[in-house]
Amino acid sequence: MRDQKKAEEIAVQRFQLIAPLLAEGLDAGKAKQLKDQICKTSGLSERTIRRYLSQYRTEGFGGLKPNGKTAQTKPEAIPLHLLEQAILLRKEAPSRSVAQIIQILEWEGLAEPGQLKRSTLQEKLTEKGYSSRQMRLYSQSGVAARRFQKRHRNQLWQSDIKYGPYLPIGPNGTKKQVFLVAIIDDATRFVLHGAFYPTLDSRIVEDAFRQAVQKYGVPESVYFDNGKQYRTKWMSRTCSKIGTRLIFAKPYAPESKGKIERFNRVIDSFLGEIALEKPKTLDRLNELFQSWLTECYQEKPHSALGEKISPQSAFRSDRKAIRFIDPDKLANAFLHCESRKVDKSGCISFMDQKYEVGLTFMGRQVDVVYDPSDLEELTIEYEGHSPWRARKLVIGEKAGKRPALPSHLQPQEADSSRLLKAAEQKHQERQKGMNPAVTFRAIWKEEEENV
Repeated sequence: MRDQKKAEEIAVQRFQLIAPLLAEGLDAGKAKQLKDQICKTSGLSERTIRRYLSQYRTEGFGGLKPNGKTAQTKPEAIPLHLLEQAILLRKEAPSRSVAQIIQILEWEGLAEPGQLKRSTLQEKLTEKGYSSRQMRLYSQSGVAARRFQKRHRNQLWQSDIKYGPYLPIGPNGTKKQVFLVAIIDDATRFVLHGAFYPTLDSRIVEDAFRQAVQKYGVPESVYFDNGKQYRTKWMSRTCSKIGTRLIFAKPYAPESKGKIERFNRVIDSFLGEIALEKPKTLDRLNELFQSWLTECYQEKPHSALGEKISPQSAFRSDRKAIRFIDPDKLANAFLHCESRKVDKSGCISFMDQKYEVGLTFMGRQVDVVYDPSDLEELTIEYEGHSPWRARKLVIGEKAGKRPALPSHLQPQEADSSRLLKAAEQKHQERQKGMNPAVTFRAIWKEEEENV
């Protein structure tokens, strides 16, 4: 199971690597330029990139998973002192390639020829924040940005989180701030989903993204804010599963999210009206927001679309086909997976709740596969066993009878003690080794009368 998870993580990385090459209408020259850029950034060969593309186009996301042997192979470890020298070489000259860094370390005698693998060093430098792309990101300056707009709907979605009003929804009616998550289509400015949520975590982003996909199909690319609510491994996994390229905005560069930032300023007028209305519940706030969103934005002409074209009509009239996904595949793409240890009562603790797994697995580490929006049941996976469902543990007023231990955990009856038998045999062997080669017992008996 852990090998399967590792293979899936590798497939996610490979998909996001080749995603720019899957864009519709890409000409050969631009494709060659993108391939060269990907090879330079990742340290992989063009042949490897072509193989990934072929596997994805033939078998889909599953084709990017490595085979069992490759998935079980762990990357070769790099000694800490060599990694520190590699980082120093990259910082001295950010344009240095991984191959050049390895060559310098070998020439200086710090590394043996062939000791450092290019892909492994590239991975370690990326983990530490010193990949060539990351170095370029922080070395670039200036805030000028060229305007752009996709030609068709669902080619690119943008999303951001905006702080909302305070509502009396806390304990004892205390006021808590709520947060708006909005997803907007780049080409049509149509808001695919927008709602206020009571918390500020990754779950609100996943819920918004899931509802948008269910209602309006799968986007080719998404352009998300760089916040921790968006930059999660689950979001990367989800986008790769449904075939969507995941792009993050540059840190401290609001100009790169112009459309969603402009929409956030439009929201300010709604927040001004809410300050007068003073809703008491989150549900009421969202009801008012949906009414305002439809009548004051979605159905009104947008300056970027034309005098009489609204975001709603622009999205509906686009001739580009919408790609929907099978409900089961969509549900699987949004599943999460974590590990938990089964306690001596055969239960696990998950999200402040107890779930009964079974005494057979007590003391073992199991994988918990779950839907963040529905925690009534969890799917439990353990190597060598078919997945099964676990429900929340209901504790009654009286303690129930403890279930019998499974057969493989029950005591085994025995006629005698194997430990004592083995100890006796060991003692006899030790005594034999201690007997002298010559005994003087007979001599002492013969001379007893003369003593």
